Amino acid sequence: MSSFVGVLVSDPWLQGQFTQVELRTLKSKFVSVRTQSGRVTVGDLPSVFAKLKAFAGMYGEDDLKAMLAESEANMEDEIDFESFLRAYLNMHARATAKSGGKKLGHSSSFLKATTTTFHHNINESEKASYVGHINNYLAEDPFLKQFLPIDPSTNALFDLVKDGVLLCKLINVAVPGTIDERAINTKKTLNPWERNENHTLCLNSAKAIGCTVVNIGTQDLVEARPHLVLGIISQIVKIQLLADLDLKKTPQLVELVDDSREVEELMGLPPEKVLLKWMNFHLKKAGYTKQVTNFSSDVKDGEAYAYLLNALAPEHSTHDTLEAMDVTKRANLVLEQAEKLDCKRYVTPQDIVEGSPNLNLAFVAQIFQHRNGLSVDSTKTSFAEMMTDDAETSREERCFRLWINSLGVATYVNHVFEDVRNGWVLLEVLDKISTGSVNWRQATKPPIKMPFRKVENCNQVVQIGKDLNFSLVNIAGNDIVQGNKKLILAFLWQLMRFSMLQLLKNLRSHSSHSQGKEITDADILDWANKKVKQAKRTSQMESFKDKTLANGVFFLELLSAVEPRVVNWSVVTKGENDEDKKLNATYIISVARKLGCSIFLLPEDILEVNQKMMLTLTASIMYWSLQQQATESESSAVDDNADEDGENEKGLTNKVSSLSVDDSV
Repeated sequence: MSSFVGVLVSDPWLQGQFTQVELRTLKSKFVSVRTQSGRVTVGDLPSVFAKLKAFAGMYGEDDLKAMLAESEANMEDEIDFESFLRAYLNMHARATAKSGGKKLGHSSSFLKATTTTFHHNINESEKASYVGHINNYLAEDPFLKQFLPIDPSTNALFDLVKDGVLLCKLINVAVPGTIDERAINTKKTLNPWERNENHTLCLNSAKAIGCTVVNIGTQDLVEARPHLVLGIISQIVKIQLLADLDLKKTPQLVELVDDSREVEELMGLPPEKVLLKWMNFHLKKAGYTKQVTNFSSDVKDGEAYAYLLNALAPEHSTHDTLEAMDVTKRANLVLEQAEKLDCKRYVTPQDIVEGSPNLNLAFVAQIFQHRNGLSVDSTKTSFAEMMTDDAETSREERCFRLWINSLGVATYVNHVFEDVRNGWVLLEVLDKISTGSVNWRQATKPPIKMPFRKVENCNQVVQIGKDLNFSLVNIAGNDIVQGNKKLILAFLWQLMRFSMLQLLKNLRSHSSHSQGKEITDADILDWANKKVKQAKRTSQMESFKDKTLANGVFFLELLSAVEPRVVNWSVVTKGENDEDKKLNATYIISVARKLGCSIFLLPEDILEVNQKMMLTLTASIMYWSLQQQATESESSAVDDNADEDGENEKGLTNKVSSLSVDDSV
């Protein structure tokens, strides 16, 4: 039996929407048209799709042409295979909508979900609130101001999202400097490639600031699916508003706790929990006897807000709010009082009364930003500063935290050194990158009251690490439980490196149809140097510690070698001074993300030539490049067999002529 050759797609999200049988069937259809006509255009799609069982019997070629016309696509535009796949998903979604949600013949999980996509209700109040946020923060943006202000009563927000610029700019508002704006395509009219680049840059950058985008792909943003767009905007706004709820940025938060142990616990809390702790701290001092545990039911009567605002702004305090018997009237009075602190933007009285969790959280976070009411006790704040990590440790913690959260494990990590101490999240990560390695019967899920159970979890973590050939000399489970930062970082680096090398090995083995050998750091170094040399560039790197990497030229030449059009050389500097080196470093990261690399390093890592981060950056570019080569190789293989398949759909296409295939295949 011949070995199975899979179809690879450069966009991991897109790849995940189809089974391999489906991909091979569609690939054969695509190549068949291209072989006959020399190219595939938008106008070819209706005749191809009409023959698929997914549409047959319900929609003919004319019906599909009419649906395609609704999208205002140019029928003469040439499309590649990935655009072909996206067009299929889009047409299937449209057909499902027109059939009133009736299930069409396709087995992949995405399209089962698609039948419900059109029933997602969006919260108009949240939409209006986020539109107000965008209008306020991006009003003076040189590019976007021509489209602002957005009218919240229309769908203008979703229309503006489709080019990808808005979300990229919004990410930079939330975490300044995340995206080098020189990498954003900002022409008034973008072609599909440029739009896709912007959306890819957006999603990879969103992951790099802590957003969860596991189930969102570029096509969702191209189509501006309302509930997914609002979901991303909500996360970005939340990250911006909660940014100061951190001991490093606001050391005065130490006033909320009494001793060093509680400070460690405070550092490990997610920012929304810190916000609740801050709120209850002031409410208790103001004489409010209830405990606020959420931003919904506990605040909908407005009493907590009345006490909080009276405590934080005594110059505006009033008894009228608490004396109001009608909750809507009280909510109005709360907002009148908040407006004096310029804190009314995110909620309406109705949002308070209905207990809208996202908007009430935004409201409280805005109050914290404007007036946190905490002291500036130098003794306590200096103690808080002593508890924070040095710059390099902090950067590595950030990198591993974002990487773990990008994997889609069930547990969200807010602070690595605290959250890994019970071992559970490390077991989740190990199971994700080495399926079947964890014995879940011997693991204890949090909350864990008995300390020895934490040690058991961490002992299993260490043992699996040894089984995977990690270097773990003198490391025991108890070191993780005790929060030994040096050892935790060492373990996480080996975990991340193992995952990266396995991805490269599997991809190389897949493209060569053999098991292949292990990929080493030296292989990655050698690949990068050869790529740059083949592109007739002159720079080379001796190792991942090579100090010449700090000027950024080598990585820009490597990125240009794998995709010539991705680097705009007119904005690149020679990297001869510190300022120019930093400009290059920020541009490198954005260009790599725009290409499709999921990376979590910072410009400082390039400037300081952090060996680990240089390896991950190079490996990510190598992975993307190998994906493209594998896709091209697969395309050539299908081309060679196209004559055999022909119009009669022989061979594999004949066996799976419809996309309604058995899930067990």
